[in-house]
Amino acid sequence: MNNLKQYAPATQRNREPILEVLLRVLPSSGNILELASGTGEHSLFFAPAFSPRLWIPSDPNPIARDSIEAWRQESLIDNIQSPLNINVEDDRWVIETEKLNITTIININMIHISPWNACLGLMEGAKRILPSGGILYLYGPYKQEGKHTAPSNKSFDQSLRSQNPEWGVRNLEDVVKVAEDKGFILQEKIEMPANNLSVIFKKQ
Repeated sequence: MNNLKQYAPATQRNREPILEVLLRVLPSSGNILELASGTGEHSLFFAPAFSPRLWIPSDPNPIARDSIEAWRQESLIDNIQSPLNINVEDDRWVIETEKLNITTIININMIHISPWNACLGLMEGAKRILPSGGILYLYGPYKQEGKHTAPSNKSFDQSLRSQNPEWGVRNLEDVVKVAEDKGFILQEKIEMPANNLSVIFKKQ
């Protein structure tokens, strides 16, 4: 399994600041669903801090799921579940058939590297799954009031759109509007390393 492990250098740089925020803002009970888990390195780093609560990684990409599982098996961390195949744009997610008491959904660096429909699907799914008081945590770069917050983010946005016109750094206000339409309240936005934001929503 080891040769299936993938590596994302940004994970090493942002995982400690993200964990610091998660430890402060997440509910004190209930399980945690991570969407678009990528390599699985974040799952590996975060899960022990929330034991015995279950950390449930997911990704629609089979290569990513193989990587997550390889990391999981090597780690022997007992509160990470095997990754689920969840595409946020689907009308129903496989986790909805399981009674797992999800009180938090975490989504790191997805909204800008996917079509806008993925953001809409994420919010719709979070509305279905999370209870009142549940937390939706987003991390990534955002424009604010239509403007990039740093030259590096502008360059990144141009790079994303050159790869796929449906990708791109989103306006935070647009994301907040979609979340509010689905019954979420913006609790907090926190400046993070490399001109990223932690954005925390609570389900009404």
